[in-house]
Amino acid sequence: MKTSNKELLEELKKNLSLTEKQQLQIDNLNEKLRLVNEKLKESESLKSHFISNITNEIINPFASILGLSKNIIALDDDKINNAKSMAKLIFSEAFHLDFQLINIFAAAKIEAGTNIPEIVNTDINQLIKTVIDAFAYDSEKKKIDIKFDSLISSEMKKTFYFKTDPEKLQIILKNLVSNSINYSPESNKIEIKAWIENEDLNISVTDHGKGISESDKKLIFDRFKQLDSCISSINKGYGLGLSVTKSLIDILEGKIDIQSNINQGTIVIITIPEGESLSDDIAFNGNEFLFESEEVF
Repeated sequence: MKTSNKELLEELKKNLSLTEKQQLQIDNLNEKLRLVNEKLKESESLKSHFISNITNEIINPFASILGLSKNIIALDDDKINNAKSMAKLIFSEAFHLDFQLINIFAAAKIEAGTNIPEIVNTDINQLIKTVIDAFAYDSEKKKIDIKFDSLISSEMKKTFYFKTDPEKLQIILKNLVSNSINYSPESNKIEIKAWIENEDLNISVTDHGKGISESDKKLIFDRFKQLDSCISSINKGYGLGLSVTKSLIDILEGKIDIQSNINQGTIVIITIPEGESLSDDIAFNGNEFLFESEEVF
C-alpha cells in the first residue's frame, strides 16, 4: 500500500514537532544543569571562605588568650592589680571562642542528622536569665540594658516548667541575644519577653539597632552567607549563628518570625510547641539538670 504525499507530509510534521519538543527538553535540561553547576561552584567558594573565617575565629581568640596569660605571668608583684583587667579580656575571648565552637559543633550535628531533641521539663525563666547573665560582660561593655519581661511568671503561681530541649533552646537564644548586642548602638536596650499562647512557648528578642533589609531577610538563614561584609566574625554577621538557630527551631518543630526595617531595629519571635518528655528530669538551663529519679548513677 503506497503512502500518499499528504500522509508523508503529515508524518514529517509529526516527527519535526517531536524533534522540536525533544530539543526544547534538552535545552531546558542543559539550562538546569548549568544553573546547578553555577550553584555548586558558588557553594564551594562560599564554603572555602566560611572555613577560612572559622579558622580565624578559633586561632585569633587562642592567640589572645595565650598572649594575655603570658602578660599576667610576667607582671611584677606591685602591678598585680593589672591582672584583673587582663582576666576580663581572657574571659571575653574564651567565652566567644566557646560560643563559636558550640555553633560549629551544632552545625556539624545538624549536617550529620544526629542533633535529635532531648526533651525534659525546663525552667524557661531561669534559662533566659542564664543566657542574659552569659552576655553580661558584652552588654555592660556597650552599656546596653537587657530587660526581661516574663508573662509566664505572672500567669503561674509557682515555677513554670515547659517540656523542651533546654540545650537547643539555650543555643537559639544565645545567638539571638548575641546578634542583638552586636547590632545595637551603645547606651541602648534590648527587650526579651516570654509567654505561653495556644500552649506554645513564645519568646521575643527586640533591639533598636541597624535593622535588616527585605533583600537580606531572604539570605539571613544561609549557612554560608554573611550579610555584613565589613565584619569578619561568623557570629558578628548573621551567617552561621542564625542558620543554626533556624535548624534547631525546625528540629523542635517551631517557627521563627523576623520583623525588621533598616534603621528601625529588629524583633525576632520564636514559637516552640511543647514536646513529649520521656523522663522526669528537670533542667534549670541548658547545662544543669536536677534528676527527680531516685536512681543514682
